[in-house]
Amino acid sequence: MKSNIVIFGVVAAYFLLVAIVYTVWNLIVHGRLEWAGSVALLLSAGLSGFISVFLALAYRKQGGELIEDLPESDVDDGDPEVGEFSPWSWWPMLLAFAVALFVLGLSIGQGFWLTFLALPLVPIGVVGWIYEYYRGHFAR
Repeated sequence: MKSNIVIFGVVAAYFLLVAIVYTVWNLIVHGRLEWAGSVALLLSAGLSGFISVFLALAYRKQGGELIEDLPESDVDDGDPEVGEFSPWSWWPMLLAFAVALFVLGLSIGQGFWLTFLALPLVPIGVVGWIYEYYRGHFAR
């Protein structure tokens, strides 16, 4: 984790340096501040700095090395049990299609009818995905 802290700190310093150079360069060449690039670079530096500080605080709170940082550890040592997933399930794809259709209907001015078309598909996808293991071949 120490290497991640250092990497994000270096990235934050780099973005801060580039933001300063970019802002000064625009002031010299154009005589005015170019807001979009300057703000984007400063926010990128801030985000990288936030990640570096968060990792440093998490490392200090843990009080030691992570399993991934130990040279004698194996890949499986730091692999926690995440959960049970169904690689054959079609319900996530139906739910993603329904939500995409719903958002598309909201974003298009004349396509508001797509929202009403997708509205019943969202609960069908959610219920199908939740109750997948309670019916059919894989029922418990």
